[in-house]
Amino acid sequence: MISSPIEEIKNRLDIVEVVGSYLKLQKTGANYRALCPFHSEKKPSFFVSPARQIWRCFGCGKGGDIFGFIKEIEGVEFGDALRILAQRAGIELKKQDVRLETERKRLYEISELAGKFFEKQLEASKAGQEARKYLLNRGVKEESIKKWRLGYAPNRWQGLSDFLVSQGYKRTEIEKAGLAIKSEKTGNYYDRFRGRIIFPVFDLSSQAVGFGGRVFEKEVEKPEPAPAGEEVPKEITEDILAKYINSPATILYDKSRILYGLDKAKLAIRKQDACILVEGYIDVISVSQAGYENIAAVSGTALTPYQLRILKRYSENLLIAFDMDTAGDSATKRGIDLAQAAGFNIKVIIMPQEMDPDDVVSEDPKQWERMVSEAKLILDFYFETTLAKFDAKTIDGKKQIAKILLPVVKAIPNKIEQNFWVQRLATELKIKEEAIEAELKKVKLEAVDVFEEELPQPTAKSRKQLLEERMIALAMYSPENLPTIKEEIPFFSPSCSQAIAYIEKSQGLEASDLPQEITDLINYLSLMAEAEEFASLDIKEELRRCLKGFKILAVKNKLDNFSKELKMAETENNSGKVEKLLQEFNLCSRTLHDLEAE
Repeated sequence: MISSPIEEIKNRLDIVEVVGSYLKLQKTGANYRALCPFHSEKKPSFFVSPARQIWRCFGCGKGGDIFGFIKEIEGVEFGDALRILAQRAGIELKKQDVRLETERKRLYEISELAGKFFEKQLEASKAGQEARKYLLNRGVKEESIKKWRLGYAPNRWQGLSDFLVSQGYKRTEIEKAGLAIKSEKTGNYYDRFRGRIIFPVFDLSSQAVGFGGRVFEKEVEKPEPAPAGEEVPKEITEDILAKYINSPATILYDKSRILYGLDKAKLAIRKQDACILVEGYIDVISVSQAGYENIAAVSGTALTPYQLRILKRYSENLLIAFDMDTAGDSATKRGIDLAQAAGFNIKVIIMPQEMDPDDVVSEDPKQWERMVSEAKLILDFYFETTLAKFDAKTIDGKKQIAKILLPVVKAIPNKIEQNFWVQRLATELKIKEEAIEAELKKVKLEAVDVFEEELPQPTAKSRKQLLEERMIALAMYSPENLPTIKEEIPFFSPSCSQAIAYIEKSQGLEASDLPQEITDLINYLSLMAEAEEFASLDIKEELRRCLKGFKILAVKNKLDNFSKELKMAETENNSGKVEKLLQEFNLCSRTLHDLEAE
C-alpha cells in the first residue's frame, strides 16, 4: 500500500525521464550520464541510476532522488519540489499539507489564476474578442492561442486584482507576484497590465511565473477614469505608450534566468541538437507554427550566463535571429561573446532589412526555411558585415576593421581555429600574419568564463577519502575481494567502516535500515561501482594499488605526528622521549621506504 504522496510520486515517475527533461543524458551501461549542471566540468561526471532511482555527480558530490534533483535544478524548497512533481505525476495534494504553504506556492497559484483570468477575458469579453481577431489577423492560429495560453487584460484599474482578492489572495501578494502596483500617493493597488494582449511566461516545468503585455492597434475599450480622489498614478501610467511591458523581478520571475518558450521547446532542441533564439514572443509562436519547435526567446535582455547554462543542458548549437550590431560594444555582442566562451557553436540567421522572424514566416515560410539552412557561422558573419562596412584598401579602413575583428578573433578559445581566422584577416587586409599576431597580443578581453563565474566548484576530497571510496566501490563490483580490504577496517573512517559492514551483510539488511548518511554513502558507492569502467581493469591489481596508496598515506601521517611530538620533546629537553621517538620515527621511515619500493 502506498503510504504517502512522496511514495506515490516515486512509484509513478521514473528518474531518467525526470532528469532527462532537464539534461541531455547518454546511456552508459546500466546507467545514464551527463555534464553536471551544478558545477563547471568538461567531462561528464553526473550519473543517473534507473535501477536505484538516484542521481549522483562524482565531481561536486551532489546527489539524491528525484526530489533532491528538482530542489537543486529549480532552486526550490522541498514543498515546492513536491508540488512540481505531484503535478507531473497527476497526483492531487491535500490542501492541509503544511509543508506546501510557502510564499512561492501562493505566488504560483496567483500566477496560474491570473493566467486563467486573462484567457477567459480573451475568449468571452467584447474587447477580448477584438484582441483575438487581431492575433488571428497576425497569423496566430487558434491552436497556438490555446497552446501558449494567450489572454487579454481588461482596461480596468483593478479588474484582475479584485478577481484575485475574491479568490482569497491579499493585494500585497498580488503585488509580490508582479501583477499590481501600489500607488505612492494613496497606498492603493492597481493592475499592472491593462488593455493589453497577455503572453504568460513559463518556467521549465510549464508553471506561469510572469507575463508580457502587448498593445494592439485598434482602440476597443476606453480606459476607466482615474480612481476617485487622485490623479492617474504616475508610476502605473508611464508604460502606457510602451509596445510591450513585462512582469518585474519577483521570487518566481527573473528575466535574466528565463527563456520564453523553452518549456515547450526543450525536447525538440535536444532531438534536433540546436536551438533557434529570437527576441520576441510573437516570433517564437509564428516560427513554432511553421514547424520549427526548437525555438525560444530572450525575455527583454541580451543572452545571460544563466540562460546559457540552461541551454547547454539541451544543445551546444545556437542559431541566432537577433537584430545584430557588430560594431561597438553592444549588449547583443556581449551575450554572443559569453556563448562563445562557454563553448557554444553559433550561427546567425541573416534577417532582411526591417523584418523580424514573424514577418518573414508570415510573408513566406519557404524564405524562412532557406534563411535557416543558409545561416552563417558567427565568425563568417562578423567578417562579412565588417568588411562590407569599411574600405580594406585604406589605412583608416584597415584600422577600423582590425578594431572590430581582433577582439572577436582573440575570444576564440581554440588556438587552431584562432590561427585560421588570423590568416583570413591577414589575407583580407593584405598584411603579414606577424603584424596581426602582434596586434592580437595587445587586445585585452573582459573575463567571460561564464560557467567558472556562475557555478560553484566541487569541494576537494582528501586523498584518504578518495582511496577509501574507490576500494569499497571495487569490493562492491567484485565482492570476492571484500576480505582484502576488511583487514584495513580499523583505519577507515567510521562511515566507510559501516558501509563495509553493510556490504558484508547486505543479503539480510536493507540500506533503508541504516542512518541516512550511511544510506547516501552506500548509494553513492554503488553508483560509482557501476559508473566506473571497472570492467577493463584487473580488479586485484587495482585494489593492490589502492591499498598500497592507503598504507603509504597512513605511514606518512604517522611520520608527521612523530615530527610534531619530537619538536615538543626537544622544546621540553626530554632526552629519553626524544630518543624513543627517533627510534619509532626511523622504523616508520623504513616501513615507508619498503612500501614505496614494492
